[in-house]
Amino acid sequence: MTTARETVLGRVRDALALAPAAATPIPRDYRTGRTLPDAERLALFTDRLVDYKAQVHPCTADRTAEVVAAVLRERGAGRIGVPAGLDPRWLAAYDGQVQRDSADIPAPGLDALDGVVTASAAGCAETGTIFLDGSPDQGRRALSLVPDLHVCVVDLSAVEVGVPEAVARLVPERPTTLISGPSATSDIELERVEGVHGPRTLAVVIRTDV
Repeated sequence: MTTARETVLGRVRDALALAPAAATPIPRDYRTGRTLPDAERLALFTDRLVDYKAQVHPCTADRTAEVVAAVLRERGAGRIGVPAGLDPRWLAAYDGQVQRDSADIPAPGLDALDGVVTASAAGCAETGTIFLDGSPDQGRRALSLVPDLHVCVVDLSAVEVGVPEAVARLVPERPTTLISGPSATSDIELERVEGVHGPRTLAVVIRTDV
């Protein structure tokens, strides 16, 4: 008697035998090279982020620590987590407890944090998307998903107009997380619920002169 497993594997073998010897090239001639002046790119990125219900805080690079501390203070975040490689100068004005993350800290330990502060790899103004790639200043994926508040620092110089331009900034081999506003979903009656699969609050600090 032929088992279900043997039947499935047999069909896979038959399909592979009919497949062409060489894979058909996939065209990837996406539209690229689009640019906008800094002010217009910032305005577009901000508009998309706000539409997603994210908080946006543009600032100059020398005010990063001040703005990050103000956001954390406003949210009552007395204990935060940060990736091991985050620039310590960004926390110079913060007077709460800081927990440097490591793989040894389990998810329940991250859930006890009031928030997390990370950097970012790139951004897309057209879609209001922020890209994290697991670099030392961004940390592991769990760090940006478990705490209820995510304060993400984005350099305007790393924000591209469209998706193809933003993706071109990434290293394909790195684990990539795409963030478009706070975590949210809708039930069958289209009632929006936030914080189900990630942070309920996303605050984006955009450094405009980097």
